[in-house]
Amino acid sequence: MKKFKFIDLFAGIGGFHQAAAANGGVCLFASEIDSAAKIAYESNYGLQPHGDITKVDIELIPDHDLLCAGFPCQPFSIIGNRQGFDDIRGTLFFEIVKILESKKPPMIVLENVKQLATHDNKRTITKIIDTLKSLGYKTDWKVLNALDYGLPQKRERVLIVGFLNYDVVFNWPEKIKHYKPLSEILEQTIDDKHLASQRIADKRQAKHTSEHYPSIWHENKSGHISSYPFSCALRSGASYNYLLVNGERRLTPREMLRLQGFSDNFKIVCTDSQTRKQAGNAVPVPMIEAVIKEVLNAATEAARCQAQKKYRTVPARGLTEGCNLRGQPVAYI
Repeated sequence: MKKFKFIDLFAGIGGFHQAAAANGGVCLFASEIDSAAKIAYESNYGLQPHGDITKVDIELIPDHDLLCAGFPCQPFSIIGNRQGFDDIRGTLFFEIVKILESKKPPMIVLENVKQLATHDNKRTITKIIDTLKSLGYKTDWKVLNALDYGLPQKRERVLIVGFLNYDVVFNWPEKIKHYKPLSEILEQTIDDKHLASQRIADKRQAKHTSEHYPSIWHENKSGHISSYPFSCALRSGASYNYLLVNGERRLTPREMLRLQGFSDNFKIVCTDSQTRKQAGNAVPVPMIEAVIKEVLNAATEAARCQAQKKYRTVPARGLTEGCNLRGQPVAYI
């Protein structure tokens, strides 16, 4: 596996880090503003993330092959019909742009919520893509679902890929037919603190009967309850009882991490509430790993094809039998 260098922006607890490392990546720089997430990141990867990315000196960021970022979704200004970078100035995406301008990494992978695809009448995603193209990147984007990449969690996210090499032909990763069953996610023994109150449990049981076991019950904002053999999307700011296992108990921090594809080797070093928040904000590791794999494959294949194009074989016609140039590669002029 060929090694490459990457940086991890808006790093959280390192979903991108794990996905890139699984593909041979070495992380040179990470940035995360949340203090608890920084502790979890350093404890698990031995790298202390820098803090607020808006205050980081770009000169301190090493050159790298791949920029990874799960950046927040923010509206861009349309006041006065501003053009170019003035439209995005003041947003966190602009911080990514400044790094791309300075460091020009050959590959980028960005992640955002599904709503980015339609946010502000599609003006946000359009501005992002236009900006990346203005920096010289060939781009593509798509909404992917963690459920299609082996995880029992319906988590749809926008993924954006970019390449400085315009010869790259990128293919999104193939879907996986089967996801991991909940029986491999759920812990067998849990602390009573994770049990829902009897009132909540009785209320759920009275309103809904599940066709699945085990199942994760989901209550939406209007109070409708549904259940599936997988989890709805984890959310960092959701109600404490938003998701209940079999309508009876909350997910444990370890279960939430497993639903995002973090192995049990991931050290839990923060409080339960902080770890739930971190898991809810994380990216699904197997899905990101699959995307990065295809990004690397596409870039490698493009470089290989370009190397071949630098040479051509001298045709035999017009050369004598004894000529040592017959059939030999020579450089294009």
